[in-house]
Amino acid sequence: MTEPGDDRADRWSALLADFERHLSAELGRSPHTVRAYLGDLRGLLDHLAETGGGVADLDVTLLRSWLARLHDRGVSRATLARRVAAVRVFTAFLHRTGHLDRDPGPLLAAPKQQRTLPAVLDEEQAAAAMDTAAADDDGSPLALRQRAVLEVLYATGIRVAELCGLDVDDVDRERRTLRVRGKGGKERTVPLGQPAMAALERWLRDGRPRWLVPTSGPALLLGARGGRLGTRTARRDVHERMAAASSGDDTAPHGLRHSAATHLLNGGADLRSVQEILGHSSLSSTQIYTHVSIERLTRTYNRAHPRA
Repeated sequence: MTEPGDDRADRWSALLADFERHLSAELGRSPHTVRAYLGDLRGLLDHLAETGGGVADLDVTLLRSWLARLHDRGVSRATLARRVAAVRVFTAFLHRTGHLDRDPGPLLAAPKQQRTLPAVLDEEQAAAAMDTAAADDDGSPLALRQRAVLEVLYATGIRVAELCGLDVDDVDRERRTLRVRGKGGKERTVPLGQPAMAALERWLRDGRPRWLVPTSGPALLLGARGGRLGTRTARRDVHERMAAASSGDDTAPHGLRHSAATHLLNGGADLRSVQEILGHSSLSSTQIYTHVSIERLTRTYNRAHPRA
């Protein structure tokens, strides 16, 4: 950062450290979100330093000028929206801790994002990917883990970070459910289909014990060195398995989440149930999948109806 003077730099560093603890311990934000927010706020404090002001000078006019500069530099709407979210949490924290007399965050409007329909597999493509993973299962720990990753992500629609955070005790084999810790530390129970449960059972019986080390802890999915499976490796598992599928579709873990949600709605699941399964705090986040289903329904209608 470019704060004028060592004292100011020290004060701002201490303030960001307090805010980091607030995000992690009190709000339960993920490490990824914490890193992103802190990066955004360092940019804001750089802008503040250029004006010669201090934290007490943060008001809606200064915040808007910072966002306007970012917009002029070509920063995307999605990134601007995330920075507005970070600032709102930060100014609320500053107001609560006495650093600001008023909280300017609520006066800051987030740019409207252009929501695009998520790319999804159709049911045949998803089935082909699962069948290919089963056919390529040679009994090695890697093959067993990759098959379990693919099956569980598609069966449940959970996020890849949620998958990697699962412990062995989070699997209820009798009820065929997973206990999932989502955003903000919120827990939910997600049903698990029979093929996914079978893939997990094989991993637990024949794969995990071969990679287990004393420091593995309770992690459900492991890397080759025995540590908890990381999100980057899980994404690579999905990309590799999807590339090997006969459909040739390169789908990321979030694509499997989109596909699971759309297929549930296509199969007759109600929107509230899908919201609960996905762990969305707002129903509006789930409603985008109805657009995907309607779009597909419209294409089918146009192809099939003689007076379409």
